Amino acid sequence: MAKKRDYYEVLGVAKGASKDEVKKAYRKVALKYHPDRNPGDKAAEDKFKEAAEAYEVLSNDEKKQAYDRFGHAGVNGQGGFSQGGFSMDDIFSQFSDIFGGGFDFFGGGGRGGGRRQQQRRSQGQQGSNLRIKVGLTLEEISKGVRKKIKVKKYITCDTCSGSGAKHANAVKTCHTCNGSGYVQKVQNTFLGQMKTTTACPTCNGSGKMITSKCESCSGEGRIYGEETLQLDIPAGVSEGMQLSMTSAGNAGMNGGPKGDLLINIEEKEHQVFTRDGNNVLFELDVNFADAVLGTSVEVPTLSGNVKITLPAGTPAGKVFRLRNKGLPSIQGYATGDQLIHVNIWVPKNISTEERKSLERMQRSKNFKPSEKEKQERKGIFDRMKDFFGG
Repeated sequence: MAKKRDYYEVLGVAKGASKDEVKKAYRKVALKYHPDRNPGDKAAEDKFKEAAEAYEVLSNDEKKQAYDRFGHAGVNGQGGFSQGGFSMDDIFSQFSDIFGGGFDFFGGGGRGGGRRQQQRRSQGQQGSNLRIKVGLTLEEISKGVRKKIKVKKYITCDTCSGSGAKHANAVKTCHTCNGSGYVQKVQNTFLGQMKTTTACPTCNGSGKMITSKCESCSGEGRIYGEETLQLDIPAGVSEGMQLSMTSAGNAGMNGGPKGDLLINIEEKEHQVFTRDGNNVLFELDVNFADAVLGTSVEVPTLSGNVKITLPAGTPAGKVFRLRNKGLPSIQGYATGDQLIHVNIWVPKNISTEERKSLERMQRSKNFKPSEKEKQERKGIFDRMKDFFGG
């Protein structure tokens, strides 16, 4: 398999090029190598496909960011033309969208662009995307969760099943476009004769005329209502992440396709845990006696309580690590840890007997750092000063 060329090189733009510059460069390359201008030229057709693939990635903020960081490996499996999920019709449709409609060079038919425009418009107007926020606890994020939510949005009219007509005989073929949903206009350009395809102004691209409108939806084919949706949230999501449910957004007009549902993730503040990437942080308070003598304590985790042993002489600031007790990565490759930070809890009120015991400890050499320990601490401090330039 031949090595793919750099996408910026394919379009002839710099890495920091703006969206408008990328779009302009794609138009130039696509026009140059368009199959209708290079009939039978396999090399030109390959360059046309290559330019479409480059534009599909560089015009998408998310894919461009992944490509800039990881190269071609960063966009594998993201629906690029190179993955075999797009046909030439998709590429021509993309090309026609750049020019604001369907197209047809030199009377050649546009290789499917006009047909796709007709197909989309004859289905009515597509519904808009819908955006919601979903709050999740760390426990839900750690395992993934299924939620049922009620969403207010445009839904398909039950009375007319989305057609917008009062009855079946109330739908007639549009006389302007003869049911195609689009009209064509021929223009002479420096490239030759070009046909542009636009939605029919009479029927708004539906190809049909309604003579008697549905009373429930006033001919729109949809009404504003409420729908219960089931959301399957995968484990490992994080604050600000956006998920998408295809065709779960607002219903389209006159039987048009539904928009998508965009789900923005919000993390709820936890009472005892703090998230740090895929790790979970927990502050453990122990008293002075337990820190000196050692003890076993029970600590909470996202999957239940576990016991850990604090060895004798545990200092304040000591961090214990529970492997794989954190959060999974969204890709499922690894799981974070739970980090337990030890704090020495100091009581404010003590009895007379306790005070006498502490005073005896205060005088004991066992409760004072040795010269060796002092030197070790001084060495650490000096290294910190050197590091921070203090």
